[in-house]
Amino acid sequence: MTRTIPHRELRNNSSAVLRDVQAGESIEISNHGEVVAVLVPPERRSRSLPFREARVTGGFSELPRVRRESSVQEALDDLRGDR
Repeated sequence: MTRTIPHRELRNNSSAVLRDVQAGESIEISNHGEVVAVLVPPERRSRSLPFREARVTGGFSELPRVRRESSVQEALDDLRGDR
């Protein structure tokens, strides 16, 4: 059985809601009366989208360096424009 709760109840009682989901219950989360999410236990989760496991290929040190022609402050000033 699926029950629907407002997002406020999820925010205020998240531990209890997660215990219910862990116990096998599916819970719909609504925002202003519209269902926007569904919490389901992992074993009942749909695997309709294929995925592959992520693999580590390197670290940040292996990324190419990006040379800037302007300073960060100049870039920020340019983005801000005439505020």
